[in-house]
Amino acid sequence: MIITEDLNVSSNEVLITPEKLKTEMPLIGPALESVTDARRTIFSILDRKDPRMFLVVGPCSIHDTEAALDYAKRLKILADKVADTLFIVMRVYFEKPRTSIGWKGLINDPYLDDSFKIEEGLRIGRRLLLDIVELGLPTSTEALDPISPQYIQDLISWSAIGARTTESQTHREMSSGLSSAVGFKNGTDGGLTVAVNAMQSVSSPHRFLGINPKGQVSVVTTKGNPYAHVVLRGGSNGPNYDSVHVSKCEKALAKGGVGGNIMIDCSHANSSKNPEIQPQVLSDITHQILRGNNSIIGVMLESFINSGNQPIPENLENLKYGVSVTDACMDWSTTERSILEMSEKLSKTLMTRNS
Repeated sequence: MIITEDLNVSSNEVLITPEKLKTEMPLIGPALESVTDARRTIFSILDRKDPRMFLVVGPCSIHDTEAALDYAKRLKILADKVADTLFIVMRVYFEKPRTSIGWKGLINDPYLDDSFKIEEGLRIGRRLLLDIVELGLPTSTEALDPISPQYIQDLISWSAIGARTTESQTHREMSSGLSSAVGFKNGTDGGLTVAVNAMQSVSSPHRFLGINPKGQVSVVTTKGNPYAHVVLRGGSNGPNYDSVHVSKCEKALAKGGVGGNIMIDCSHANSSKNPEIQPQVLSDITHQILRGNNSIIGVMLESFINSGNQPIPENLENLKYGVSVTDACMDWSTTERSILEMSEKLSKTLMTRNS
């Protein structure tokens, strides 16, 4: 017998269905209200009905749920302090895109040992998200795998599409059906064309192959997502957060007819992947707004309990607590100080910004 399919597939493992996982770990009560209210707030900010800015703040990736929840509790206290000026959303990223190889994130490899216990990763990830939203703190993540949103998207208040996948038609179609606002990062070269094209695409209805809550392959028909916006993250040619680049972005968005909302990622190429530069980027953004900028509505920061990053050791007991295992992050004290300073400086300006 001649076989022509699955020649490079060694196994298939049936996963728990999204419906069953949500039944085991339901989003109900105050947590449900928290997610719903957070989404409405972000929609209002993007609609310019709420003058505040929203900040997506947290680790580059989640590898330790205990440390993540520790961080979330600190962030919730800070969020309450600056709530009149800034709306804070925790960055809870479970999947990591890879240029070549490397750890793919908590959902894919929750034990950091290449065992790829994906079903356990889905359970661990959903449990953590529930724990965080039950604190009253909104969550965000990168929508990387087109299947995993069925398992966790009901808990997400803001979604990101990364620089490597903004050009992907699969991710544009998927994003057109997401229930949260979605930010498209500019391309890795720093160009804006792919992000503008993505925003044009995502606002329209699409039909594509996916899965339904019962895990069955289905034709998904979407309505289109009206809350897509661009995220400037720099590129191979350097940073793009300064006023000159922001002005160019404003013109590109206007030409593309996709609205004028701009979010700036203070990390990645905008900080040359040096976490110590992020406060400087945040300060520059603050001064742009004080000088009259009206297009910047959000900011991203990579932050964890302790600064820097670390390789994943062979003996996981040697992992340093609260230190990223992917991109380097700034520490909590720097994060808190930078956000409090931004809030204080913008407290009066933002309240009259859209009037």
